[in-house]
Amino acid sequence: MLPHWRYVLDNLFGAVKAVSCIGATHITERVDESGAVYRADADDAAYATFQLEGGVIAHINSSWAVRVRRDDLVTFQVDGTHGSAVAGLTHCYSQHRVNTPRPVWNPDQPQTMQFQEQWDEVPDTQVYENGFKLQWEDFIRHVVENKPWRFDLLEGAKGVQLAELGLKSWAERRWVDVPALSADATGE
Repeated sequence: MLPHWRYVLDNLFGAVKAVSCIGATHITERVDESGAVYRADADDAAYATFQLEGGVIAHINSSWAVRVRRDDLVTFQVDGTHGSAVAGLTHCYSQHRVNTPRPVWNPDQPQTMQFQEQWDEVPDTQVYENGFKLQWEDFIRHVVENKPWRFDLLEGAKGVQLAELGLKSWAERRWVDVPALSADATGE
């Protein structure tokens, strides 16, 4: 999943500068379509922390072994000094700093605050089309008009680079810097 997260992080939050990653194969035996059991040889989870430009820290857990207990299959929580937002595939909720409650932590008492009720849903101000459809239309337009496309070989190489550095971080159990790639490095 790191190639996917690379373009999400780069385009929404800032360029990836370093990664610390660990992977796992939580489900070691699988069952194929005919019912035969086989030993899994692919990782089914990656847990990564990223340092982004501008001092942003991102942490992403990607696992096929997760049971969903949140608003959506994918959720992004972005926390800042002035507030936070949690966005899923179709809804977004926010909480401004001035609206953030001050709970009292007491491990001997059940929590009385209903934290999810303290967030405001961000209203829909426009209808968004399917993102995959829009990407296909953009690509087809690029082909037909013979114009540069923003997701070129260099962008693909960045995704592969992050996957390789994530594997290196996992193997060496350490932070790994992500050097900038240039078009020359990809042969473009």
